[in-house]
Amino acid sequence: MTETVTTAEQPRQVPESGRVALVTGASRGIGYGIAEALVARGDRVCITGRDEERLKEAVERLGSDRVIGVAGKAHDEAHQALAVERVMEEFGRVDFLVNNAGTNPVFGPLAELDLAVARKVYETNVISALGFAQQTWRAWQRENGGAIVNIASVAGISASPFIGAYGMSKAAMVNLTLQLAHEFAPVVRVNAIAPAVVKTKFAQALYEGREAEAAAAYPLGRLGVPEDIGGAAAFLTSDQSDWITGQTLVIDGGIFLNAGVG
Repeated sequence: MTETVTTAEQPRQVPESGRVALVTGASRGIGYGIAEALVARGDRVCITGRDEERLKEAVERLGSDRVIGVAGKAHDEAHQALAVERVMEEFGRVDFLVNNAGTNPVFGPLAELDLAVARKVYETNVISALGFAQQTWRAWQRENGGAIVNIASVAGISASPFIGAYGMSKAAMVNLTLQLAHEFAPVVRVNAIAPAVVKTKFAQALYEGREAEAAAAYPLGRLGVPEDIGGAAAFLTSDQSDWITGQTLVIDGGIFLNAGVG
């Protein structure tokens, strides 16, 4: 496919294999699964993460000829700016942003929640996503188009006991998706993915030592794996989803089918 001149109504059209993605929080888990899916289809990818050594290892596994890593904390504005700057220097464009970086350092009822911790969760899970979206918008997407995928959670669309702070932040992520989809249209599509429990170190406390029991609650009979989310993110950043924006795709193994049962 030949590149065409870009206007506000006509984003730049290039082969999917020539596109570039920035995936935050991608040294392992869901973020890594997403980066892996995008690399597999031919994208060049920048991944971010807090741990520099783990990030380097992830870059090597993904294929260092097509992947770079930028270490830093997602909520740090300087890190957000540096990551986008590095992408533009290395690859010359940033078509896709996947906001996956997140934290959930507390487990317990909201009545006992330390408000300082609540602020940290919101800063990392929501404000950082907005910051990265602003950076990619200014650097490339405003003039050239693209897509943003925010990783939310089923905890953001239903009550989830003992992870209320996390759920509140993910509900905000769903609304952030709606707001950005409205503001960035027609050149940038913005959607979210809301997974249920996915087998990662991040979610380990929700199933460790009782995986069979946890999986039995799902009509499809298993917990999620990062590849489930990677495939969805690849779809939402592909030409096949060109008429989809402002949506939250629930990927839950059918767990919501059990709502109200019992």
